[in-house]
Amino acid sequence: MSRPLDRFFYGKPARAAKPDGARPKPRPARSSASHRAAATRSSTRPRQPARNAPRPWRRLPLAPTLGRLRMMLIAIAVVFSLAAGRAVQVQAVDADAVAAEAAKEITVTRNLPAFRGQITDRNGDVLAFTEATVTVIADPEMIRTNGKFDEPMTSKDEEVAATAAQRIADLMAVHLGGTSADYLPGLTLAGKRYSIVGRNVSAASYSNLSAAMSEAGLIGLHRESAPTRRYSNGQLAANILGYVNKEGKASGGLELALNATLSGTDGLEVYETSPNGKIPLGESELVPARNGQDYRLTIDAGLQWQVEQVLADRVRVAEAESGTAIVMNIKTGEVLALANFPSYDPNDYGSFDPDDLGNRALTDVYEPGSVQKVLTFAAMLDSGTIRPTDVVEVPGRIKSGNDYVEDAWSHGTEEFYARGVLAKSSNIGTIILARKMKKADLQGYLASFGLGRKTGIGLPGESAGILPGPDMPDYSRDGLAFGGSAVAVTAIQEAAAVAAVTNGGIYNQPRIIASTTLADGTVEEFPTAEPRRVISEEASKELVSMMEAMVTNNSAGTFVVPGYRTGAKTGTSQKINTKTGSRSGIVGSTIGVGPVEDPQLLAYVVIDNPKRGSFGGSVAGPAYQDILQLALSRYGVAPSKSESPKLPVAP
Repeated sequence: MSRPLDRFFYGKPARAAKPDGARPKPRPARSSASHRAAATRSSTRPRQPARNAPRPWRRLPLAPTLGRLRMMLIAIAVVFSLAAGRAVQVQAVDADAVAAEAAKEITVTRNLPAFRGQITDRNGDVLAFTEATVTVIADPEMIRTNGKFDEPMTSKDEEVAATAAQRIADLMAVHLGGTSADYLPGLTLAGKRYSIVGRNVSAASYSNLSAAMSEAGLIGLHRESAPTRRYSNGQLAANILGYVNKEGKASGGLELALNATLSGTDGLEVYETSPNGKIPLGESELVPARNGQDYRLTIDAGLQWQVEQVLADRVRVAEAESGTAIVMNIKTGEVLALANFPSYDPNDYGSFDPDDLGNRALTDVYEPGSVQKVLTFAAMLDSGTIRPTDVVEVPGRIKSGNDYVEDAWSHGTEEFYARGVLAKSSNIGTIILARKMKKADLQGYLASFGLGRKTGIGLPGESAGILPGPDMPDYSRDGLAFGGSAVAVTAIQEAAAVAAVTNGGIYNQPRIIASTTLADGTVEEFPTAEPRRVISEEASKELVSMMEAMVTNNSAGTFVVPGYRTGAKTGTSQKINTKTGSRSGIVGSTIGVGPVEDPQLLAYVVIDNPKRGSFGGSVAGPAYQDILQLALSRYGVAPSKSESPKLPVAP
């Protein structure tokens, strides 16, 4: 028997069919009018379903209560199992890695800069030192919230924070200088936790500022150590010292040459922090910085200042491009003064011409002019090629290669003693005498005097100069002999060579560093090369006597140092324009030692491209005279007990 359709769709039994033969109950007849009214009512009113009318959907039956409870407990067990598994992974399996990651989030690592070592002069006067300065850091967010990062601000917090930035700026102006407006922008940067608001602030000034902030109940500033290099005497010995730039990098001079030991080793501080600052009892580690070594120089700061003033005045008077002056103890090779002009202030190096930041006494190479004759005569005397009284016939000019060489003064054929050739500074006479030596022998002597290689004084940028080889052509030998061509030197190189041949023939490596003080306070002498003999003592004495003859035969008295017998030599050479190859301008110089009885000190002055004056004697002589007199007096060198003999320069 088939199911009724309404059973299939609605899930309820259909009304039972009438038995066969039963007649339906008659319905009362409706009039057409009543029928229309009923139709109208049914169309205007919502139709209400009959109480037992079938629904168009089927509601699913709920599971029994016990089943629902069982499913909920299973779900909870799964969640807790996952959480427990993660906990085991974090606390047992990956414990170290997770702990390290967490620690990393709250750990701060700070570099602790080491202090550079001091540089002092020979008497302990400080020339360069490191000041304990700091960089002042602001935390604008801390200032804005009064330190309330993870909790709501109270009304008191808001009251303090409203004026905090301005009050901090006012305190900074009082303790650090400047005005409040200079600091306020850095204190109010929105959303920032790090803002630099002060550089190179002395530790004492910051300490006073910090105390004032604590008293006022203000927060939001901290410091980072940033030591600053200072130079006590401004431009004094600047070209020797060099400087440390704003990035903390050593540049030039001893700062660069000794940087590895001057700079020391930075330390390290590691600690845990929170939004409100360092955690007092958190994990921390401190590796102290190791400060750099101290150095004591051979330079005498007092004499250095005097030499710098004399040199600067001479360069201005001569209207020259630049000048260099050196004072050396010829017995030890110690450089007592080494001046350059123009110079600069290492505290403010950026305000000066970059060309003035170096050290011309070591970097600039030039033809030495007739000062070179001192070395040529030293070689000829020691080799036995000449004696001071040998007679030389000197013509008005002499051919060398394809050109002719003349003297600085016009003359016909004259006779001079060898002593007179040096005293009169005759280029022609020097060439005639030097041609008696083998070229290789002359070159060997000059090389032993230090020409053609760096002196090793310990300063950066030193040039080796130029010295031709032993197989040089004849014209190069001629130029080498009188200093007119073929050879080029630095001022320190020439000073050391002349010091050697006037110091009884003993060469001492020029030195500018006397000693160093290690971190534990141990003082060590700075290493230097062993002295070596370059000519005999007898040849050295003869040479000094010939140099004295130049002083006594100078009618102007330019080289006379009152109270002392001295020996000197001038030099004048043509400058070569490296771009055009033509000669333009001169280099004028004067060198000398005193006293001649037992030479102690040497002075050398080089003036580059003077516009007033055309000879080394007139250009550099006055400065040489002043400097040597200052040095001899300062070091208490006993005055000479006898007058200089008037030795003849010609037969």
